[in-house]
Amino acid sequence: MEKLGLIAGGGDLPRRLAEGCVAAGRSLFVVRLKGFAEPDMVEFPGAEVGIAEIGKVMEALKSAGAVSVCFAGNVARPDLSKLKPDLRGLRVLPGAIAAARRGDDALLRFLLAEFEGEGFRIEGAHEVEASLTLSQGPLGALSPDAAAREDMAHALKIARAIGALDIGQGAVVVDGLVLAVEAQEGTDGMLERVRNLPAALKGEAEARRGVLAKCPKPIQELRVDLPTIGVATVEAVAACGLAGIVGEAGRMLVMDRAGVIAAADRLGVFVYGVVPEALP
Repeated sequence: MEKLGLIAGGGDLPRRLAEGCVAAGRSLFVVRLKGFAEPDMVEFPGAEVGIAEIGKVMEALKSAGAVSVCFAGNVARPDLSKLKPDLRGLRVLPGAIAAARRGDDALLRFLLAEFEGEGFRIEGAHEVEASLTLSQGPLGALSPDAAAREDMAHALKIARAIGALDIGQGAVVVDGLVLAVEAQEGTDGMLERVRNLPAALKGEAEARRGVLAKCPKPIQELRVDLPTIGVATVEAVAACGLAGIVGEAGRMLVMDRAGVIAAADRLGVFVYGVVPEALP
């Protein structure tokens, strides 16, 4: 297997991928993005690099013999006035700023092109660790009823619509009514807004209604930034009184699958994967 260069932001995903590589006997080199990567990523071979030190990142990956590169983890848009780019970063920065003005997806495509131009092959997290992706059908003991399926279809339609505008990846629908769409605050922030809505608009633990839908943007580069859920997502959905979560099979990452199933079954929430080709 080709040596993987893992460019690590925050959250659990980079560690899950690194551990998967170790378990599979695949060599890797972790570029820990300064200010974003989790402290425990120092356990793996690698180096800490500033987000604008593009030249240093390239040099480190090549020196380590990495052939493929995977971008994983949370990286917030930085304050451009505080960036400390190296020479390569200075050359790249104007193009990156111009791409960022066109949206997150344009910025990601620009950055991927820089690495591909240096001969690296880009791997998505779902390619590095296929077991992370949501499977078709129910993940756990519960399945959506007829009312939830109608909300699922509408919520996925809304999520794809805002995704086409590069706004976000998620939407919440209850009884056909759109309660929230995801923007820069992310899924957690969106669900917090839903949780604070009047009780009449949403369900409750004894009578759950509505769904959270997450799906990739139609314009999205699927090798980076796939929708992701974990135990905290299930708990937040339950706190909102929602009945479940729906995503596209093979196009959503599930962190801690066993934990997600246990939490969903305990809280009475379904997690369901639909085949993208079957969507309206």
